[in-house]
Amino acid sequence: MSVKVFAGQSRLIRMGYRQGGSSGLGLRRRLIDQHGRTKIMLALKEYKSLQTDRVILVPGPPDEIATVRWIYNEYVKAGRTELQIARSLNAKGVVTDLNRAWKRESIHQILSNEKYVGNNVWNRQSFKLKQRKVTNGPAQLVRADGVFEPIVERKLFERAQAIADARSSKMSNDQMLVVLAQLLKRRGTLSGPMIDAAADCPPSSRYRKKFGSLLRAYKLVGYDPSQNYRFLDIRRRLREIFAEVVHTTIATIERAGGTAVRQSALGVLRVNDEFTVAIAMGRCRNTPYGYPHWVASAQRGPAADVKVAIRMSPDNQTILDYLIAPANEIGGKPLNCALNKRLEFNTFFYKSLDPLFALAERDAISAAR
Repeated sequence: MSVKVFAGQSRLIRMGYRQGGSSGLGLRRRLIDQHGRTKIMLALKEYKSLQTDRVILVPGPPDEIATVRWIYNEYVKAGRTELQIARSLNAKGVVTDLNRAWKRESIHQILSNEKYVGNNVWNRQSFKLKQRKVTNGPAQLVRADGVFEPIVERKLFERAQAIADARSSKMSNDQMLVVLAQLLKRRGTLSGPMIDAAADCPPSSRYRKKFGSLLRAYKLVGYDPSQNYRFLDIRRRLREIFAEVVHTTIATIERAGGTAVRQSALGVLRVNDEFTVAIAMGRCRNTPYGYPHWVASAQRGPAADVKVAIRMSPDNQTILDYLIAPANEIGGKPLNCALNKRLEFNTFFYKSLDPLFALAERDAISAAR
């Protein structure tokens, strides 16, 4: 069965049809019927529903095509590195096709993918019958050249490949380990994103390819990831701040004449027996390019009326600000989206919990009457 499925997929690739995966920046997936007639353009995470339908790649929006071509020109003609290009795009506020910040690896993916010159290449990796995933060599690739409309000139693409090959061959295995050891000395720890963000280091994928895995490369420079206990100190600090915020919230509401009852061990409070407040911790993590990104702790339990998230400073030692928002304003979106300050959530950030305390104040008008 595995052999038959692989043969069928290979046949469709050679006929010029796309087999899975997103289109990528500058391209779009077009759904066609068995006669080659266009049906619809597929959006992200949309797939065909009929067995006889097929998918092909076509040029995407002009602004995305311009970005792809700009990347190639900067790399080939301006002589800039993948990391420099990624930083420039992030500084301009340009995002990837997945609405994420650029990394060196995402630039490398665009510069090395033959779909931009119209080629259909498949079977770069194999994962069959519960075996380990393996990266296939050129002989195992299934391909059809010139089956899509290109958005990058072939000569420009070939020059990009030549530059990438020349740059990767400049550094020997020993030299790669030297710069990795220097990075370890500077930072005291190592990680894939950290390596990708270091201008003097090859990308982490190259270390995996050369040494079999990042762990193997770590071992060769004398680094044991299990020895990095800094995250334990951060977690301990976050727990302390969370407990302090919950305690202060309850005490402040009670001093104002209200009531606040904590429901179980979760950070969910029932205030004045009228509404509920869910308090979550928003830990700060830096992207490989130094931009802060907040990750909210997941709180299980009944849905609350008001959501409060403590957004931490980049060192995770002090509180930066608070997100205080009615649950219906956030809707079904993850709390992480709100914490990372999408435009629609800007009005819900405060430097203190005073807006929450104002909601909890008891109205003395009825008593005066």
